[in-house]
Amino acid sequence: MSFGATITDAEGLRLTADEKRLFQEMNPFGFILFARNIDTADQVRALCDDFREAVGRNCPITIDQEGGRVQRLRTPLAREWMPPLDHVMLAGDQAERAMYLRYRLIANELFELGIDSNCAPMVDLARENTHVFLKNRCYGSDPKTVSGIGKAVAKGHMDGGVLPVIKHMPGHGLSTLDSHHDLPHVDLTQEALEQADFAPFRALNDLPMGMTAHLVYDRIDPQPATISPTMIGLIRDKIGFDGLIMTDDISMKALSGAPEDITRQALTAGCDVVLHCNGSFEARAKVLDAAGEMTEQAGKRAEKALAMRQKPVELDIPSAEAELSALMGGQVYER
Repeated sequence: MSFGATITDAEGLRLTADEKRLFQEMNPFGFILFARNIDTADQVRALCDDFREAVGRNCPITIDQEGGRVQRLRTPLAREWMPPLDHVMLAGDQAERAMYLRYRLIANELFELGIDSNCAPMVDLARENTHVFLKNRCYGSDPKTVSGIGKAVAKGHMDGGVLPVIKHMPGHGLSTLDSHHDLPHVDLTQEALEQADFAPFRALNDLPMGMTAHLVYDRIDPQPATISPTMIGLIRDKIGFDGLIMTDDISMKALSGAPEDITRQALTAGCDVVLHCNGSFEARAKVLDAAGEMTEQAGKRAEKALAMRQKPVELDIPSAEAELSALMGGQVYER
């Protein structure tokens, strides 16, 4: 089966006639939801049905539902989670189990609404000077600890029927700038990166999908990783990630140029699929056209990722909540 080499979004709570026609014609691989797309449970399910009906298949629908500051679903549709790093610190030596339960419950929230992917785990390593936009979304600073928690988060998703998207490859934790607004630069050797930042991604290199980082690693390549053949090559060769590589949102200000031009650069660099968010209808149409269909190799990775979707393992929600509360000393949710 062929797929368009894009993951895109919609403007509102339901697809417009123009959006339906565009998606039917261009066949994007999948879609992503934002707060503007969310109102009620029935509405979200109907929008997910709109997406799948437009492309004529059970396409993946993803979201950013990390918990804490970055969660598109809010009460009453979802629990109000504390930031991941706060959760990890509070759980202490029970962090892996606590984070498994957290994301198993999140996966259940998503799956019930028709959402079958989530942009997590985020295994970037927190540093003392990591920018505030990222730091409390991390799981820690030690590669081994972060790897273990990342595996638990991924399993929580998979057990809930939700495909995890590991991010931000090959490591965003050294950023002292917010890539939504600026282009961060990292001054670290490849050897140092391989020993630290690459390590959690290497430990989770069997996951179905991964997302790039909009960072320049100055000692390796002058281009942002998302559009750098060298950096995508390192993700494949040094991290060993053979899953589907999607870009971070190409409309972020870290990248310069027209979205359709960035689309071509990212795909030429070796990304499999381009994530484009928050653009006008006209911009989305240009990106979809510029991306075209996935390459044969990307298509195989996409098929492999989709084949990893599974029926949710049965979950006793009250028991899971009670266990999580016990592990966390009763402090589970954001207050």
